[in-house]
Amino acid sequence: MSMLTPPGMGGQYRITGDKYPRMKRPRRRGRLAVATVVCAALLGVAGWGSLQLIDVFTGGGKKASAAGPGADCPTGAGPSPSASPVTLPKPGQITVNVLNATPRSGLARRTADELKKRGFKIGVVGNATAKYDKKVAGTGVLLGPTASLNTSLPVLATQLRTAERRTDAARKDTAVDLILGTGFKELDTKVDADRALAALTAPKPTPTASRKSC
Repeated sequence: MSMLTPPGMGGQYRITGDKYPRMKRPRRRGRLAVATVVCAALLGVAGWGSLQLIDVFTGGGKKASAAGPGADCPTGAGPSPSASPVTLPKPGQITVNVLNATPRSGLARRTADELKKRGFKIGVVGNATAKYDKKVAGTGVLLGPTASLNTSLPVLATQLRTAERRTDAARKDTAVDLILGTGFKELDTKVDADRALAALTAPKPTPTASRKSC
């Protein structure tokens, strides 16, 4: 009987040989799962802490907004308003000299009569001076003192938009000349002239600055 045979059992359950049964260790799947979850949580906390540090040193997050509304934000401001616009005179306040620089007779008088119907004051009606006579190739020249460049000349130009505008610094009067050139046939239609005059005298909106919210 072997020494491993328990007493009292006789030889019925005798264990023979030199190999013994061995018990396998239970797998530690549960412990591995717990360890994985803990590691993931630690990594998440570490990442969140890093982001907080970055915000502190770079001024991000709420501290960036503490600079006040509109800080580092484009304002979208429009162009600065220009100087006060010049008040344009009405046709009844403008005296027009109608001068004929073409070989066609009667052209100045017919044009002057039409301008008078449209509300302009008529001054001298006749032939152009030697400086312009037979020397205006286009439809016409609008000539006036320097002060008329942005006042009476633009208003008169609504009646003949293809005419050239010129100023004479030596002139002291307030009248303007309409010198008819060889290309002239007639004034712009009254409908077109009235439309151009309305657009010229319409009030322009004043540009204002707008602010965009960030």
